[in-house]
Amino acid sequence: MTVHQIDEHQAQTTRMHMPAAATADVCDANPDAKVIQSWFTSFGAASKCAGPVETICTRDDNSMVKRVLTEAGAGRILLIDNKGSTNCAMIGGNLAAQAAEHGWLGIVVSGAVRDVAELREVGIGIFALATCPRRSLNRGIGERGRAVRIGGERINQGDFLVADADGVVTLPSWSTNGEQHV
Repeated sequence: MTVHQIDEHQAQTTRMHMPAAATADVCDANPDAKVIQSWFTSFGAASKCAGPVETICTRDDNSMVKRVLTEAGAGRILLIDNKGSTNCAMIGGNLAAQAAEHGWLGIVVSGAVRDVAELREVGIGIFALATCPRRSLNRGIGERGRAVRIGGERINQGDFLVADADGVVTLPSWSTNGEQHV
């Protein structure tokens, strides 16, 4: 990026780094915003969330999710790429409560969640594709911090994510390493 591009990008993202801006407003202000083409449903008590992304890529195993949610969330959104699988839930009521206690602003799951009544009591944004009462396996499978592809869009660790009833939108972080490939 040139200095001009960085200054322009910082101006765009600074304008949108407000708590849970509406996805429509983010798209209007940022023509390059990525709209994640999936049908996410809100399950948390907070109907929207916005913050930098922490990524986890896994397949029907929430071992890494459990580890990450014990860390300070520091206003981040955990994006769990379960490859759209709804074979099992990646989070439930206990993990969602733990996330809220540790300062996570939201969780977005390309997959399923469970304990919907409990999730609705947790004061963070929780978005997922579906529900499934089956718990996940715990085999220690998963990668953290890598670029993922969800709904046809590439999302990098550190990108800025906004989610609400209209959908999920990301803005690239100006510090994202363009050499990662997904």
